[in-house]
Amino acid sequence: MANALAGIAEEMGARLIRGSYSANIKERRDCSTALFDAQGSCIAQAAHIPVHLGALSEAVRAVMAAGPQSGEVFLLNDPYQGGSHLPDLTVVTAIPALEETTVVSAYAVNRAHHADVGGMRPGSMPADSTEIWQEGLVIPPVRLARLQTSGALDWNEDLLRLILANVRNAEQRRGDLQAQVGANTIGVRRFRELLAQFGEAETWRLIAGVIDYSCQRMRAQIRALPDGVYEAADCLEGYGDPPESIWIRVQIEVRGESLRVDFTGTDAASTGNLNAPLAVTRSAVLFALRCLLDPSAPSNAGVEAPIEIFAPRGCLVNAEFPAAVVAGNVETSQRIADVVLRALAPVAGSLSIAQGQGTMNNCVLGNRHFTYYETLGGGQGASPHRPGPDGIHVGMSNTLNTPIEALELEYPLQVIRYELRQDSGGHGRQRGGWGLIRSLRVLEDCTLSLLTDRRHHTPQGEAGGESGQVGINLLNGDRLPSKTSRPLQAGDVITLHTPGGGAWGSIESVESVSDGDASGIPYSDSGDG
Repeated sequence: MANALAGIAEEMGARLIRGSYSANIKERRDCSTALFDAQGSCIAQAAHIPVHLGALSEAVRAVMAAGPQSGEVFLLNDPYQGGSHLPDLTVVTAIPALEETTVVSAYAVNRAHHADVGGMRPGSMPADSTEIWQEGLVIPPVRLARLQTSGALDWNEDLLRLILANVRNAEQRRGDLQAQVGANTIGVRRFRELLAQFGEAETWRLIAGVIDYSCQRMRAQIRALPDGVYEAADCLEGYGDPPESIWIRVQIEVRGESLRVDFTGTDAASTGNLNAPLAVTRSAVLFALRCLLDPSAPSNAGVEAPIEIFAPRGCLVNAEFPAAVVAGNVETSQRIADVVLRALAPVAGSLSIAQGQGTMNNCVLGNRHFTYYETLGGGQGASPHRPGPDGIHVGMSNTLNTPIEALELEYPLQVIRYELRQDSGGHGRQRGGWGLIRSLRVLEDCTLSLLTDRRHHTPQGEAGGESGQVGINLLNGDRLPSKTSRPLQAGDVITLHTPGGGAWGSIESVESVSDGDASGIPYSDSGDG
């Protein structure tokens, strides 16, 4: 049953990727899919974007508060009503029960990052926003369509026209929304087939067993940890040159079979857009804990049942309306995961790793005619057993890159350079992963927005390992701040050097490791691990 449910979620994702128009979804796969029961509890997730998945439960609850009818399709992106940040549009479809078709049996859900949803700058990810309305069109839970018993869709054309009138590249937005609704439609069909195969009562009995199984696995892992309180802190780079340091502090209390994650002491919400709604904070915490404790357990509500999360209202990781949040979803979520991982490192044993790049290296280029958005990989931190991987998405991002061929075909951009940033990882017994170098020449006048981090604070090594190198942002060879928005002229070249990962263990310790110890492979310039 666990595999059947996960298979439905994965098929929804495949339909969404293949049906979308924008490179954001069809190439980078910046989207996620899941199934929820009628009470709003997650019953299955596809292996997609961590920052999306943990926040979807709040989106479903926000839709439930609007009183959905069987077959109705809801749309939302409001970060204060179940969303994450405005470019992430969430579609929730109420699945009819098999026998009583007017009863909502479950929900098919997906979230996808749209290349633009309006706002003060193309791409809807300005570096200089100070309130939510500057970041795009805010959509509370609204009825977008209705799925008829015949399978046909009745669209709310008035709502669709309103949305498309307030975004750039409207026809691309329309195509992506249609793909999202279509992905949920296949989820509805497959879930109802599952109900027919086993019968409704038996299906829900088995689903309850899967959720309980995940819960018991997580409780067993927590029970194996020593009781106590474990703390960590780390900072984000704010605004200015040099940038201010914005601190996230966490205390994790382990007591028996449960965990309490407390962010008391975290800095107040920023005047900029690094603020994270609580749904994003929950996503980051759950991702980190799953990585440390039980990454192979079926993804459902049972995983989070033993975990309590608290953050003071109005702090950076529990922002309140109308704070700007666009960077909170992509950058603050990374640091939340970092501090949770670091807090539990003393009791996680061999699972502790050095810090990875800790940023998504968000690069947005656009004008009235196009919007390009990319998150770039970098170096992951090393572990006691192996070097850090090179040039990968670390932490809360799990997207692909946009292939050069697709990028140059779709956008007025030219890729000049794309390669691994050699030796950017820290040196140590196990070296840190290498970052990337990517250079783009813009062929039209446009706007640039960068939301990046670890340009001043290095990714830290572990157990005496050296830190990775910081990232560097360049415009025509001149340094840019870690967070900036500015106009570009045709011919300008933007170059990003992404951070390397921290190393594990001191270089001196390599000499004391015997040749037969596979965990003691020394740092090598070859980069082959």
